[in-house]
This record gives sequence, structure tokens and C-alpha cells, in this order.
Amino acid sequence: MTGWEWDPSLYAGSAIYYARGRLPYPRELADAIREALQLDGRGRLLDVGCGPGSLTHLLAPLVEEAVGIDADVDMVRAAEAGAAPNERFVQLPAEALPAGLGTFRLVTFAQSFHWLGGASVAAKVRAMLDPNGAVVHVGATTHEGDGDVPREAIAELVRSYLGAMRRAGRGLLPQGTPSNEDAVFAEAGLSGPVQVEVSGGRVFHRDEDDIVASVFSLSSAAPRLFGARLAEFEQDLRALLRKASSTGQFSERARPISLRIWCSQSASGESSGSVSASMASFAASSESSGTSTVSGSSSPSAPMCASMPAFRSSSCSSSASPVSPATTAWTILAIAAR
Repeated sequence: MTGWEWDPSLYAGSAIYYARGRLPYPRELADAIREALQLDGRGRLLDVGCGPGSLTHLLAPLVEEAVGIDADVDMVRAAEAGAAPNERFVQLPAEALPAGLGTFRLVTFAQSFHWLGGASVAAKVRAMLDPNGAVVHVGATTHEGDGDVPREAIAELVRSYLGAMRRAGRGLLPQGTPSNEDAVFAEAGLSGPVQVEVSGGRVFHRDEDDIVASVFSLSSAAPRLFGARLAEFEQDLRALLRKASSTGQFSERARPISLRIWCSQSASGESSGSVSASMASFAASSESSGTSTVSGSSSPSAPMCASMPAFRSSSCSSSASPVSPATTAWTILAIAAR
């Protein structure tokens, strides 16, 4: 992403489509975070790059206060419209942190970190963590699932209007966005990560308007990018969808979501006791039963890394084998302690 700089037009016009167009985060995601970090209603959450509050709303019941920040004013307004009493939203770029927001037990980045100021943001967030705090990076593709939506044909239609190179705000992304989050978080002094897989599998039945909204929820197809041809593009998009489905109905199966959990460290470089104890409990409960379960689904648990209970070892002697996401709602996959 060398040479690309964020600008306010990145998601211009997308906010009104986002909540409808994106598949929702599942309840099992909140369950996994609560169990892994032993959240008990105390402490504060900071959701960085919160968009319309999709994850903030889901996690707010687990904490005393949930704060979402986003640089896009329309996203913040959409988030505020659905806010619970213990939620507040601030229009703020992540690069402007800490902005007097205080400290937090949990900081989340849900499909947002790749747009942000990398090392600078990670360092600022690290300084905002409580001594027993944690950062959770959420990797997901909620803009689409697996099913009968003609996604490749849609992508080709977008390219026919906007060009072959991916658009992003006022710039271009010839090489896409960076995917070096692990290195950045480690360099910031965080310990981890523990990886937790939240299974997909739920099938969503979607209509033409849902699919149109999913396209306009993308930075690469934000309504502003089409300029005066927006209505023409939407007309062509709807024609494509009607050709693909005479009933106007589609289905998409949600994909698995990956959580990578990082914890704060004490001055000596060791993980703080509270997070370590939570991780130890999380690992022990899975190991003692030999299964990882949520909502009655179970399967043999993946091997646990020897360093996980203390979250302190300087090396990890083994990596875990993934458990089929079709048979478990969440399961620990691996820890690569640093």
C-alpha cells in the first residue's frame, strides 16, 4: 500500500448500505471473546474503525462502557442511531488517538487495521491498555459469503466502470492492503497472539436490495466512486442480479472468522496476570473436557501450545491443527508467543 494515504472519501456514501449489505457478526464471536478474556461486565471497550457499530453493539453488553471511533462522520451517525445506553461514538481517525479517551480493558480492530497508520496506531493503542488489557484483531469477510451470488460477475461489472486497478478513496491500491498485523502488534510490545476460530456456516437468504447494499458497502465500490454514472451502474447491477436469479433471491453461507488476541505486558515484559489467568482458564476448560463447545456443538480440541496457560514463554514448541469449522463454534488454534 506504499504511497496510498487515507482520505475522508474512502467510504463516502457507503454508510447507509453497510448494515444491510454486510453479514452480521455472530453471537458466537462475542461468546468466544467473553470466554477467552473472562469479561464480566466491568472495564471499557474501544472499537477502532467501528463503522456503523456492527461489532461495538455486539460486545457492549460485555463491558461497562463501549466506545467506538471512526473517521467517517456518516458511519458514526449510523452507529449512534443504534447505540445502547453504555455506548458512545466519536468521529476520530485512529491516528489521532489517544484523544483523551482514557484506558481500556479491550481494544478491537474489526476489518479495520489495514486502513490505519500501522505501527503508530498500534503503539498508541498499546499505551491505552489497562494493565490487564487485550487487543483483538478480527479477520472476517462479512461483505460476502459462499453461495449463489454472482460475485465474480459483479466484480467484473465494477471494473468495467472504475477500471482494472482497485480504487480506494482518491487513490489506487495496485498491491492491495497490508497484512502484517502480527509483526506490527509484536513490535508495539504486545504479547501473543492466541488465535481463536469462530465458525461460519449459517446460511443467510438475501434479496436483490441486500446484494446491492453489499456492493456499495465496499470501499472499492463506494457510491462516490461512480460519480454521475452511479444510477447507471446500479441499473446494470440489478439487471445482472435478475439474470442470475429469476426470483430475485440468493443465499450465502457465512465464512469463519479469525480472532487474534494480544495481551499487554508488564514493565518486565511479562504478560499481565489477569489476562494470563483468563487465557489459562480458557485453555484449561478446553483441555479438561477434550472438546471446545458452544451452543451444543463439539469436536476434539486442537493441541494446546505449552506456552498458552502463562502466555509468557519466549517460544512455542508446537502449533495447533485446525478443527473443522463445520463442527465447532469456536476453538483455540494456535499461540505464537513472543
